[in-house]
Amino acid sequence: MTTIGVEEEYLLLDPVTGLPVPLADKVRASAGLGSFVTDQEVQYELLQAQVEVATPVCGTVEEVGGHLLRLRHALGAAAEAHGCRIATCATPPLRHRHPVAVTDQARYRAMRAQAPQLVAEQLVNGMHVHVAVPSREAGVRVMNRIRVWLPTLTAMAANSPLWDGHDTGFASWRTVIFGRWPVSGVPPAFQDAAEYDRRVQRLLDGGLISDRGQLYWQARVSDRYPTIEVRCLDVQLRVDDAVMFAGIIRALVETALTEEAAGAPEPDCAPELLQAGMWHAARHGLSDALIGPGGDRSRAGDLVGELLRHIAVPLEMAGDTRQVMALVHRLLQDGTGADRQRAAFARGGLRAVTDLISYESTTP
Repeated sequence: MTTIGVEEEYLLLDPVTGLPVPLADKVRASAGLGSFVTDQEVQYELLQAQVEVATPVCGTVEEVGGHLLRLRHALGAAAEAHGCRIATCATPPLRHRHPVAVTDQARYRAMRAQAPQLVAEQLVNGMHVHVAVPSREAGVRVMNRIRVWLPTLTAMAANSPLWDGHDTGFASWRTVIFGRWPVSGVPPAFQDAAEYDRRVQRLLDGGLISDRGQLYWQARVSDRYPTIEVRCLDVQLRVDDAVMFAGIIRALVETALTEEAAGAPEPDCAPELLQAGMWHAARHGLSDALIGPGGDRSRAGDLVGELLRHIAVPLEMAGDTRQVMALVHRLLQDGTGADRQRAAFARGGLRAVTDLISYESTTP
């Protein structure tokens, strides 16, 4: 079975005020001292109020869930030891007036010099899913096929409605913030891996990006691993929601590989429809119609059902059908993370939201 790995980014919040706190170095060091966490699993992030974790390479979604729960508990305990909490939300409900300190690494200092206001507002947390592909060429072909599903995944994963103490009106405000970088949004289609590399090199040669890490497309071919990386997801409140997306995205990649081997034509959707569809998904989540892979407008629930039918065979082969279907049903019944944050906000204001996003972080 195709291997997968997951990266998650978390906020560090003051448990009383709900404000981000710049304690990432201390929390990372404390978590790394535990016997259940390695240095490679807890990583630096751009701002000092953020931490990132990366699972080992996993063969099953159950492995993904086990590692994420272990890492969330380890970081949660380390955060508690330093008087803060980890929060699994993709934007902070509240921010300080002054920017959070940038992590003291050359790459991050260069980013601050390049775009100081964007960096100051980059308190956004995602979930990235890596799925193994046979080659770089296969990775580009897969990206061409799955890019049409990125708005649907974005809508399903929306978990960032709040910013500066108010409701933005967007289900995934993180998507909007991230879309302001020069190379972002839905990736274009590429003829092959050679064209992909040639066009990326032109961006580098022109000084438009400083390194390949600044390819902020919602899906990209990884330069570090033999994988394709799907990056459109907000970090999820609960571990099992993260597991659901890991299973869906692996099956989506495997379906694309099967279609490519069979010589099926790549999906054809105009770039302006995809880009507008991504914006619409970020705006509404699952509460409105979405733009499907053919560019047509469909009810959100119908489109999610179409996605599940599209990936049914690899889900079944992996033994993931029952688990993923149950979790998708719960998502459609209970709403996205954005819906749950809004319900908490209406019920008890920012304090209720802080409690939700902190408590849920270590909930299976």
